[in-house]
Amino acid sequence: MQYTVRDALPGDLSRIEEIYAFARDFMEKTGNPNQWGKTNPPHEWLVDDIRRKLLHVVEDENGIHGVFYFYIGDDPTYGEIEDGRWRYSTPYGTIHRIASDGSGGILRRAVEYCAEQIDHIRIDTHHDNHVMQKAVAKLGFQRSGIIHLANGSPRIAYELLVQ
Repeated sequence: MQYTVRDALPGDLSRIEEIYAFARDFMEKTGNPNQWGKTNPPHEWLVDDIRRKLLHVVEDENGIHGVFYFYIGDDPTYGEIEDGRWRYSTPYGTIHRIASDGSGGILRRAVEYCAEQIDHIRIDTHHDNHVMQKAVAKLGFQRSGIIHLANGSPRIAYELLVQ
């Protein structure tokens, strides 16, 4: 399957919300019901992310199959890390809120896209999200420690330096 990545557009919002609903259901079925709950990410975040050109879709000739947020620059939630350390201090990009409709290869294509922009990538996930933990490890991300979201919720943080 040949995926392309592009900035999300306002007209994509309905499909994006379908993908996030699928992902929330998948997370619940695989033992991770608390990471996104029933409503994350909120509609308002998606609208703002699209406006700021930070939300991206992964698509093929049949339509959109994945979505993710990508930002290059310091992420406030990564300012402090415990139970480990950041391995690299170079500028980085952060992937957040990645989701798919169940199609394979979405995370890989998103990481490839991000690696075309910057060679240092960070990502985090919930302790209960074993599917994501395995997926990022398979792509070469290394566990760096524990970070906390603005609401105090802990997340396992990973980073990748693209060689």
